[in-house]
Amino acid sequence: MSRRTPGDSVVHTAAEAPDLRLAGLAVAAWLAALACLHLTATAATLLAAVAAGLATVAAAHLLGRLGRPCAPLRRYGWIAVAALIGVVCGASATAARLHVRDAAPLRALVDERARVSADLIIRDDPRPVRGAPGRPATLLVAAELVHLTGPDGRRVSAPARVLVLATDPAWRGRLPGQRLTAEGRLTAPRGGDLTAAVLTVPGPPAPHGPPPWLQRAAGTLRAGLQRACAPLPDEQGGLLPGLVVGDTSALPATVEEDFRATGMTHLNAVSGSNVAIVVGAVLLLARWARAGPRAGAVLCGLALVGFVVLVRPSPSVVRAATMGAIGLAALAAGRPRAALPALSAAVAVLVLVDPELAGDAGFALSVLATGGLLLLAPGWRDALRRRGVPAGLAEALAVPAAAQVACGPVVAAISGTVSLVAVPANLLAVPAIAPATVLGVLAAAGSPLWPAGAEFVAWLASWPAWWLVTVARVGARLPAGTLPWPGGVPGALLLAGLTVALLLAARRPVVRRLVAVGVVAVMLGTLPVRILADGWPPAGWVLVGCAVGQGDALVLPVAAGRAVVVDAGPEPSLVDGCLRRLGVREVSLLVVSHFHADHVGGVAGVLRGRRVGGIVTPSLAEPATGRDLVAAATGAVTPQAGVAGWSYRAGGVELVILGPPYPLRGTRSDPNNNSLVLRATVAGVRVLLAGDAETEEQRALLERSPPQALRAEVLKVAHHGSAYQDPAFLDAVRPAVAVVQVGADNDYGHPSPSVLAWLARGGVRVLRTDTDGDVAVVAGRHGLAVVTRGPDPASR
Repeated sequence: MSRRTPGDSVVHTAAEAPDLRLAGLAVAAWLAALACLHLTATAATLLAAVAAGLATVAAAHLLGRLGRPCAPLRRYGWIAVAALIGVVCGASATAARLHVRDAAPLRALVDERARVSADLIIRDDPRPVRGAPGRPATLLVAAELVHLTGPDGRRVSAPARVLVLATDPAWRGRLPGQRLTAEGRLTAPRGGDLTAAVLTVPGPPAPHGPPPWLQRAAGTLRAGLQRACAPLPDEQGGLLPGLVVGDTSALPATVEEDFRATGMTHLNAVSGSNVAIVVGAVLLLARWARAGPRAGAVLCGLALVGFVVLVRPSPSVVRAATMGAIGLAALAAGRPRAALPALSAAVAVLVLVDPELAGDAGFALSVLATGGLLLLAPGWRDALRRRGVPAGLAEALAVPAAAQVACGPVVAAISGTVSLVAVPANLLAVPAIAPATVLGVLAAAGSPLWPAGAEFVAWLASWPAWWLVTVARVGARLPAGTLPWPGGVPGALLLAGLTVALLLAARRPVVRRLVAVGVVAVMLGTLPVRILADGWPPAGWVLVGCAVGQGDALVLPVAAGRAVVVDAGPEPSLVDGCLRRLGVREVSLLVVSHFHADHVGGVAGVLRGRRVGGIVTPSLAEPATGRDLVAAATGAVTPQAGVAGWSYRAGGVELVILGPPYPLRGTRSDPNNNSLVLRATVAGVRVLLAGDAETEEQRALLERSPPQALRAEVLKVAHHGSAYQDPAFLDAVRPAVAVVQVGADNDYGHPSPSVLAWLARGGVRVLRTDTDGDVAVVAGRHGLAVVTRGPDPASR
């Protein structure tokens, strides 16, 4: 019940107040499990014992056995006791799993980096990750260890979790629940979870029988959905499996980047909303058919089981099904007081069953989104309806807004940004999500029986999918769409505190109006400045080194909207984003220094929506995979082989190829040592772009180049600042500014401390894309200057 006041506010009665009695226990169990994941089993056990003692003392005091409790303690004491019980449960459950993870026999083999034969059960689908340059992609396979055999023949049994790093193609397509044997080397995990070891496996697995029938059924349906989507355009055909079953293997990287920029990435993962959409559709059909409550419940239960089978009953899917079922129950029953205790109980049970969920960002987003749906959405919906907004529109506005506000702190912690377009983009996406999801499920379910019909249904689903792609693309290109924000735990706590303060303050009409006026004033004052002069790229820039992770991509300005691009980085989305930020609509020339994946993997991003005037590649077409990738992406544009002495001029850019002066064979890395080394002149500033040239090519250039040919004010340091540098080469260049294109936390030790020290001794200003983000060198009246954009979490 509620009553209106003269101030047009709503006063909730006790009957409407949310029931938070179990919330303290659930949150405490969650936080305790999260903390204990970073402790030892002994420390976690000690924490549980301390919390148990405090809970006992507090309970005895409340019951009057240790004296009469004071009034505040009587009011809040049982909440504190429940929280302490949550700590006991979370810490105890995590301590038990840590004891298994840190078992002495297994830990000894990990410390020895022993080669073992492991008997495993796969826990989730193999996930490909970006491979090292020139190497096959690595597959991450989460598995449960049954037992392993050490190098001395001793057998160790430990039901611990391991992470398999595999490169053999035979690992692709393996299904969860399948038991197999693999041979590899054990290494230590990164910590912070329940993974006991990392097993690096160079060869194929030896399976022991087929996977469980449930997983085989899921695999059949998922493969059928992929076949049904194959005739569709790449963007829609790659998005539909992501919407339905969380399979983003065919999703173009550019679409994924657009979804990330607009806060729509949750659509590409199986979440509680997917479950609510599918089961909600069944519930509507049941009500339309006038089925009774029991029949409707049975049908919804069958739909829930079927959906779990379709998307695969992995831990993340079970979590999503639990959260989605709770949200659906709340909407169907209209009893948020009953739903919140159910959510709290579900959180506590899931964390106790699998403490590793406490550190899973997906779990946090699922819980927060469901909590926002239950706590915020009903009140916002009712407030909109009181102001004349139609019921359906009020629901459509309140639900995504509540979910976005609730998930905002976690998203900010992960991305280091706050999206200004996320709520509008998600509101525009709402009408298309349910049709695309339901039609995609029907296409998957019908694919084994009627493939042609499944293709037709998938074609119908491609139209709402097209709308989602369009919303993401337009939203990602809006100026000032995202704002930088502190990342990690501090950023999450800061945004959470501000959000709670605003929500509490907005309950008072006067404060609500002041906040609204303040927000409008800030937007009117800052957005035009960001749109008209957002500071990037800086005026007078002559070179921008794009932050594309562990790879190279450099841009030289030719004229407004036109540029020369040297290399393309490892991923299309990253270089495309850099070029969009620079306003590059036409690439006058694309130079490929050599064909390693970290220089050509993103070539499709350079070409996306841009005309390319010409392409120059090295004479040595190795490795063949990189050469074929460039050929496939460039299509009708015929590459020209670059040789020493070749020159080019367009607008304010002059290029000359200096090396390699002759073909180099038998070196440590022939592709690196046959990199195109260019000298560029932009607005009178000489820039030396050294590709991945190592000591052999650098010495050849010193021997064959005329005096002063290598001299430049700006140096793109070769090979990400690796140790394979000739000091005489660096001395010959004598730069004032050095740009090191390198990925954060890379496995190669780049850049080399000795190279950085050598440059520092010469007074060189060193810019690094791993710490500085996009870097620009600017020519001004007072000489060279540097401007950095700051690190982008997506490129790390």
